[in-house]
Amino acid sequence: MNPIDAPASTAPVSEHVSLKRWLAVVAVAVGTFLVVTAEQLPVGLLTSVGADLGISEGTAGLMVTVPGLVAAASALLVPVVIGRLDRRVVLLGLITLMVAANVLSFLAPNFPILLASRFLVGISIGGFWALAAGIAVRLVPDSHVPRATSIAFGGATAANVLGVPAGTLIGGLTDWRIAFLTLAGLGLLAITALFALLPKIPAAGSIRLGALLGLFGNPVVRAATMTTFLLVSGHMAAYTFVSPILQDVSGISENLIGPLLLVFGAAGIVGTFVAGAAAGRNVRATIVAVSVLLTLVLVLFPLLGTTQVTAIAFLILWGLAFGGVPVGVQMWIFKAAPDHAEAATALNTVLFNLAIAVGALLGGFVVNAASTTTVLWFAAIFTALTFLAVRSGRKA
Repeated sequence: MNPIDAPASTAPVSEHVSLKRWLAVVAVAVGTFLVVTAEQLPVGLLTSVGADLGISEGTAGLMVTVPGLVAAASALLVPVVIGRLDRRVVLLGLITLMVAANVLSFLAPNFPILLASRFLVGISIGGFWALAAGIAVRLVPDSHVPRATSIAFGGATAANVLGVPAGTLIGGLTDWRIAFLTLAGLGLLAITALFALLPKIPAAGSIRLGALLGLFGNPVVRAATMTTFLLVSGHMAAYTFVSPILQDVSGISENLIGPLLLVFGAAGIVGTFVAGAAAGRNVRATIVAVSVLLTLVLVLFPLLGTTQVTAIAFLILWGLAFGGVPVGVQMWIFKAAPDHAEAATALNTVLFNLAIAVGALLGGFVVNAASTTTVLWFAAIFTALTFLAVRSGRKA
């Protein structure tokens, strides 16, 4: 067994799991929710940040690009660099870094300082997300691992569909700086919970970077991770600029963006459960259906989403489609590499974060060079290419 996959559970031999252990798993999930939310928080705040700091919306998109790139690197490097350090200490250190970075974002007097704070956020995101799922399952006996895994991944899923809308709503009701400060405050609560609930978690073994990257040799893992990259890149190229899109294309006022993104988040949660059930029956067909729906939304939004009613309808469909992406791809990966699930998941985390950065960066170029309408069609190119990636995976 690859060292990264070694279970080395710190849970008692008994199948009974104490309430404190389950609360520890939940605390890890909450930490994951907060760091992933920190990564994407600026999405709904670009207009207000740009206006306050005197920069374009495309340039403001770097607040998403920078932490995404850094997180992709740290997801690979942090598990290797930390060696045999107690994982409890590492998690506490990473989420403390997230809190400090968000306080710096709140205080930032200019865009370069704000961007520096986003760099620190990226280190926290990649390291925490890469370690969290593996730590959560070590807190419980083998028979409870599926549930612990679902809870741990649930934090990231909830952040993808609810974190941004909630942050946008807070920013809309107060100020964009308050949104960052609020996240820092929630991070302090998470630190307290992790400190109180997590036991010492010694390293299960050393992690070899070469072995992790070697999973690309598995054609289905390769197809699944490329599917993640294409769908998330396409989604983020457009979603990073969803606030100006709704204002420019659909004529929706800025103070309605937060509530509408909460609708998007609710649709995403529904999409997660629907896609999860469907993927249990046919995972590749589910991913194809998700990519078709997402592509159609991106193509048709500029043409038909020109009224508030149709824009809301497309936003709901968008949320349903993207909500199914993480769970669908993750189930495909579990089927492709059941003996190396944790390593393959770490690899997928790298591609997920890299896609966030690439999508936001390229989307920013398109918005600056053309328009918010063009960026929707540009994003659809990525999601449409998913069909080639799925087809390259010869078995599910």
